Amino acid sequence: MKNIKIYTLCIGLLLVLFSCRQNISEEQKESFDTALLTKNDTLLLSGVYESVVRLNIEYLKKAENMGYTDGRGLCYMNIARVNVSAGNYEKALFFFQKAEKDLLNSKNAYHKALFYDIYSKYYYHLKLYDKALEYNDRAFRYLKGAKKSKLSDKLLSKLFLKKGIFLARKGWLGAALKCYLKGNALENSAFSNSLVAEYYLSVHQIDNAGIYVSNASEKIQNQKISNTESLWVYYVMGYYYNEINNYDEAEKNLKKALEINIKTRYTNASHIKEVYKSLATLYKKKNEGREAYYYLKKYMEEEENFSGARFRTMNNATDEIISKVKRDSDWHKNKLPFWVALSIAALTISGVYVRKIINKLRLKKRTLVKETDELKSNVFTRQLQEVTELAKRNDSSFLLNFKELYPDFVQTLLKINPDLENSELTFCAMLKLHFSSKEIADYTFVQHRSVQQKKYRIRKRLNIPGEMDIYDFFDQLKDKE
Repeated sequence: MKNIKIYTLCIGLLLVLFSCRQNISEEQKESFDTALLTKNDTLLLSGVYESVVRLNIEYLKKAENMGYTDGRGLCYMNIARVNVSAGNYEKALFFFQKAEKDLLNSKNAYHKALFYDIYSKYYYHLKLYDKALEYNDRAFRYLKGAKKSKLSDKLLSKLFLKKGIFLARKGWLGAALKCYLKGNALENSAFSNSLVAEYYLSVHQIDNAGIYVSNASEKIQNQKISNTESLWVYYVMGYYYNEINNYDEAEKNLKKALEINIKTRYTNASHIKEVYKSLATLYKKKNEGREAYYYLKKYMEEEENFSGARFRTMNNATDEIISKVKRDSDWHKNKLPFWVALSIAALTISGVYVRKIINKLRLKKRTLVKETDELKSNVFTRQLQEVTELAKRNDSSFLLNFKELYPDFVQTLLKINPDLENSELTFCAMLKLHFSSKEIADYTFVQHRSVQQKKYRIRKRLNIPGEMDIYDFFDQLKDKE
């Protein structure tokens, strides 16, 4: 009888301890959230990605000890976010899925809104803009049910700005502008003003762009701003001055953006390539061919490749936590009550369930591949239209933009004849786009006869056989690369 009382007492104490461990106060949760999210954002915006991963590993342990599921989900979300910033999308998806599992049944609407906001940026980077907008809408819905605070107000402005970015990429410019203006009205920062300015630059409303560039320029001097956002602000200012042919100011601002990128150890690849592109355009306008070529090459390299060292760093850091997640998962399974473990086992060995999951994943993969292929096709078509319009306007930047669309074309021509001049390369580019002799004459303001003579000279310069159609030659040029 005495032993039974002792056992009962021990079990009661264990239950009390377990209960106390699980009952976390709202103050503890809020303290955990505030400390984690503040430190995480500071490190992330400074570009010290390895420190972000280490911070979240530390807080993941704290969340485990507290039994705080939301806290664990926030850590996974932050690690997914840093992998997106570094372009490491495969591992980002792994952590997004872990975070979604922990936050799915959360009672904290702000956590869900923040999660889907960050997840939407992942799909934006993959250029799956419909999916990005879907998750942005989810974030808006959850934020409506969240407790009003400084954090929720800040997130609301970010949601409007990001929605504007997603809509602009889809070509829905009117809706994009409305979102930009709403976000800027709420935030009114150097960054939000620069986004509105960049929109007006993209639709060639230079005067309107100038108003917001002026606002951004004033605010960047008086507001504390992250490296990532200040890089974008200086890029937009450089872009604007480039458009109004103020080359000194354009160069000064674009070089500031480069300095920030070096300071943050080349972690802003999605922004810096646009800086390289603008510098290439700037030096092209100034007839400084060597510098223009250098920055065009840097742009193309950044567009095509991410730094291998950055991937290795992120892989090493995240491999450690993936191993920990798997170990913890096994440990928790061993702690589950028998009936729960039995239920999981029953589900696991269910052939029907497994087949459904596999089929669902296959369908999801096929859909993703289809969306990606469609996106690539749309992007190329849009770029081709832009380059064609530049040719029709006899714009000096035509050849530069043409090289971005067909990066190997000019190099192949120069292999055939290294002495080709820029004017001849431009003429070949127009033939590649299948402009007729009459169209070329109209767009370049020369006589039709002069175009025919140029065709004859190009045939000789490139050793094109007399019986071969010149347009066929340029169409087949890819095979000779």
